[in-house]
Amino acid sequence: MPTAVTGARTRTVLFVSTPALWPAWPFLPVVRRAAGAEELGVVFDAWAVCGATGFSACVFRTNLFALPPTVAALLDLPREAYDSAEELFDRGWRID
Repeated sequence: MPTAVTGARTRTVLFVSTPALWPAWPFLPVVRRAAGAEELGVVFDAWAVCGATGFSACVFRTNLFALPPTVAALLDLPREAYDSAEELFDRGWRID
């Protein structure tokens, strides 16, 4: 794996796994870029905010400037759930 990819992987996995590092806690902005397109999303610390499990490696398809007003509305957004921060990275998501 090239050094730049290794660094991006390490950084993304560390941040996704450590909500205390998130500058916009309880949200962590992520981006997926491919073929000239950009997809935006956020990871949400659902466990700390509302005790909900199963969202630690889940990308909600929105951005920080278009968040819904309630947790319930956020959890209803389209999302991609992964088993781990490593899998989230492997599917192209990077911290923004």
